[in-house]
Amino acid sequence: MRPVTPTLMIQGTTSNAGKSVIATGLCRLFSSQGYRVAPFKPQNMALNSAVTINDGEIGRSQAVQALACGIEPHTDMNPILLKPNSDKGAQVIINGHSIGNMDALEYHAFKQKAINYALESYHRLAAEYDLIIVEGAGSPAEINLRENDIANMGFATAINCPVLLVADIDRGGVFAHLTGTLDCLADNEIQLIRGFLINRFRGDKSLLDSGIDWLTEKTSVPTLGVLPYLKGLHIEAEDAVDHRARNFDTEVKSERIKIIVPRIPRISNHTDFDVLRLHPQVDLLFIDEAQAIPAADLIVLPGSKNTINDLNWLVQNHWPQHIKKHLRYGGKLIGICGGYQMIGQMIHDPEGIESGQKSQPGLQLMDFETTLSPAKQLNRVSGKLFDNKIPVQGYEIHMGITTGPALQHPAINLGDRSDGVISEDGQIMCSYLHGLFDHPQACNAILHWAGLNAAESMDYELYRQKEIDRVAEMLTNEINLDALAGIIGLNK
Repeated sequence: MRPVTPTLMIQGTTSNAGKSVIATGLCRLFSSQGYRVAPFKPQNMALNSAVTINDGEIGRSQAVQALACGIEPHTDMNPILLKPNSDKGAQVIINGHSIGNMDALEYHAFKQKAINYALESYHRLAAEYDLIIVEGAGSPAEINLRENDIANMGFATAINCPVLLVADIDRGGVFAHLTGTLDCLADNEIQLIRGFLINRFRGDKSLLDSGIDWLTEKTSVPTLGVLPYLKGLHIEAEDAVDHRARNFDTEVKSERIKIIVPRIPRISNHTDFDVLRLHPQVDLLFIDEAQAIPAADLIVLPGSKNTINDLNWLVQNHWPQHIKKHLRYGGKLIGICGGYQMIGQMIHDPEGIESGQKSQPGLQLMDFETTLSPAKQLNRVSGKLFDNKIPVQGYEIHMGITTGPALQHPAINLGDRSDGVISEDGQIMCSYLHGLFDHPQACNAILHWAGLNAAESMDYELYRQKEIDRVAEMLTNEINLDALAGIIGLNK
């Protein structure tokens, strides 16, 4: 028996098969038809997160899907969020709030309890909405993770919902991906796979006809659509840094500005830079390990899930020397969240919240220091940037209290308090606000401060909405919607 509230789960044969994008498009497609739709992901592992209307933290992809539904993000949409802070461990977020760090084996045992949090959140959403679009994580065929599974078939079987299985043909071997995934599933799980979607196809779709006929005969599962590769599509990434940035041009051009960002190992909320990556007057480049660091107008130190270890990475990759030279030549520097903390005199972690290292000298570019503490700040805020002139909006997700004389010159007035710092020479700006560049006026003001004389306004919010519409339109044109409605249990 299918769930009382119509529910559809999107799973993938691999990570990055397109689950998040397809779920986002389906949220927009069905909400535009008048259904009250909510997104849901039982378990997410990502360092890109968002603050919800009820002051919790969820994965960025569910916040984007809530936007596609025309609703505010809520912690019930992603009750379990894992934020890796090492290769073997992660901070565990339950119902929007941290319950501490666990290594992989600890969390594996904890999953027996965690499934209850996922089911409770799902049922609260199901009582309020007409349709739930569920996104899986990774692949259901990861045999070593199937015991006490929450993210994929473990959840689907718990609520008995239909599943669409997505495969990325751009990777190659799409038919092996689909049939191989089914071979790894139990019979009762295979029965829940009600359709295939072949994603990111380029070329003449008729070339796939014989393969799809073979696939249907072999599996008895229909292929509901072959989805085209959407060039240049921008839907905020769940975790991986998007390297489709425009080419970084070393030739001087007065109408453009050059920005570089170190791609530290535990970079978090790198979606902060999406609007810069898309801006027509910005050349943005993420700098990887051991990569030559080019000259730029602006360096931005991003957020981090392990600030001390990522600061050590900067030291090992010669960033302190480069930053000091950059400042001597008049360049500008911004630190966001963890990047803000790195710019100060010291970072203290007395309780081992992120690292085993109790204290670490910062870059010592400004007179403040930070002490990490268990209480995480989760706030959606608005205020005024640069001497109360420019409106700015954003959200805070950080663990730590920053103090020191430099804070007498704040970067942002939030009304009841201030945020960040501006150096006395005006070259360095620090802030805890993620989304600092999203507001057009704030983005223009920061780019002007960094050296762009005549910045063009970019309405990033409108751009995001149009890209979601683009996916929904593609799904409308390419999926057998009558068959899909029947699978979900919706009235036509």
